[in-house]
Amino acid sequence: MITKIEGGVCAPLGFRANGVHCGIRKNKSKKDLALIVADVRCATACVYTTNLVKGAPILVTKEHVKDGYARAVIVNSGNANTCNEGGERIAEGMCKLVEAHTGIPAEDVVVASTGVIGQKLSLEPVAGGMQALCAGLNGDADGSTAAAEAIMTTDTVSKEIAFRFRAGGKECRIGAIAKGVGMICPNMATMLMFVTTDCKISPAMLQKALSADVKKSLNMVSVDRDTSTNDTLCVMASGLAGNAEIAEANADFKAFCRALNAVTTAMCRMIARDGEGATKLIECRVTGARSVNDARLAAKSVINSPLLKAAMFGADANWGRVLCALGYSGAKMDVSHVAVTFRSAAGELPVCKEGRGVEFSEEHAKKVLSEEEIVIEVTLRDGRCKATAWGCDLTYEYVKINGDYRT
Repeated sequence: MITKIEGGVCAPLGFRANGVHCGIRKNKSKKDLALIVADVRCATACVYTTNLVKGAPILVTKEHVKDGYARAVIVNSGNANTCNEGGERIAEGMCKLVEAHTGIPAEDVVVASTGVIGQKLSLEPVAGGMQALCAGLNGDADGSTAAAEAIMTTDTVSKEIAFRFRAGGKECRIGAIAKGVGMICPNMATMLMFVTTDCKISPAMLQKALSADVKKSLNMVSVDRDTSTNDTLCVMASGLAGNAEIAEANADFKAFCRALNAVTTAMCRMIARDGEGATKLIECRVTGARSVNDARLAAKSVINSPLLKAAMFGADANWGRVLCALGYSGAKMDVSHVAVTFRSAAGELPVCKEGRGVEFSEEHAKKVLSEEEIVIEVTLRDGRCKATAWGCDLTYEYVKINGDYRT
């Protein structure tokens, strides 16, 4: 059984965290530097953006986790450290500052950045904030929340979650913090997300679990179809729960995978719901597909459609936009089999059956689509495979936010 608990990244045994304002961001009320440290060296797995333009921290982190282990994560917001002269030197410098203040070797540090691309980043504010950052490290929920707040950019709420589960007869915990509301259409994982667990698992099996999970979770969330240059998802496992190490695909591995998916799926919903300018969470559930790939292509295409997103903002049951998105998704299907139903807390609204429209009340449609969470159910009736994708509506506020994001 997987049970939700408090504590975020500090819920698992052996982790402390903190976040402070160091001066990268001009707004002094906003934290901009986060640190997560482990009491022991952790099995570590990561996935990154597939964008050819990559932030310097990704290049450094890849080198640092080559051996499958790490012990700390340092993250700044307000500057992506991407397309910067000397960017890798700055990223390495952040890791060396962690070593100087904590004693954790720089090569055991994961580094990440988020914010404006192509803007120079200095080590000076980071160095100036390290003493307060390290002095405030703690292993309770406050530490996780401070770190979650420090990695936010245009996020309106911080994002953290934690669960407990059992593996090898022992109680294990897994927690996470994340950020991301814009430039969201991952092609590996998503935005920035840092997951901690005290479950003992080998680096190889941890990477296997993570690489498989993102295909059905984080790669299925989208705000605006833009794949970020800095997307990084890192999982660190301290092994302090006391379970026998998971080194093969057994029942304990399956239990870990279910817990990991509970974390990533919860984060997908938080990220989509908090999309830049969003007023609604859109969840597209596709069933009856010929293959899992077809189901994923179809679901992602629907939540990516700008026209469908705009219709959801206006509470307009323009279901033809769903079929349009399905038609260009690349998924194999017989359009004459397709059925579409909109659902929300206000009820359900069948709008299409066998590829043709059905009559419905516009008044009822308005009520169903005026809720904050909308489910679009797509039945293909071509097979037995399914997938779910998460997105949000497209609003005037999204354009406003991104019209002056840099200035």
